[in-house]
Formats: sequence, C-alpha cells, structure tokens
Amino acid sequence: MQINEINVSPVKPNNGLVAFASCVIDNWLYLGSIGIFTKLEGGYRLTFPTKKIADKSINLFHPINRLKGNEFQEVIINKYEKVMNQQNDRHHSATN
Repeated sequence: MQINEINVSPVKPNNGLVAFASCVIDNWLYLGSIGIFTKLEGGYRLTFPTKKIADKSINLFHPINRLKGNEFQEVIINKYEKVMNQQNDRHHSATN
C-alpha cells in the first residue's frame, strides 16, 4: 500500500479533535475527512467519516485489516506530528 499526497489541516482543539487529514492510496483512491484525535493515555487515534441515516451511522470507509490499519495510522500521525513541529519551529523563530 502506497500512501501519497498526505495533507493535514490542524484545527482548534475540540473534544480531542486536533486535525483533519486526507491522502491518496496507491495513486488512485482519495480518502478525506479523517479525524485525528488525542487519546486520554497519550498519543493519537484516527476516526473515519460516517453518514447518519435515520438513527444509524454508516461507515463511509475504514481499514478492515489491522496490520494495514496500523500502518496507515502511523503514516498519518507521523505527518501530523511533522506539520505541528514545523508550525512550532516557525512560531519560535518569529518570536525570537
């Protein structure tokens, strides 16, 4: 699985949500609206979009293979951490 064109958009933290992510899988499948949330015990977790129909939430997409799902999560969270580190570096440079 090749994960390309990863975009992370940080948001004002809200109930653990810190960013949204999107990416392209194997140069042909776009996935968007992936939530990045903080975990109470530290670290991050991903959530995938759903559509509410009547009283049910239907998954639009999500990993079905734990190994690939963990790989996917690691790549997205690494990108999020890189984006946040770059923002912090820019902020520190601007204030010094």
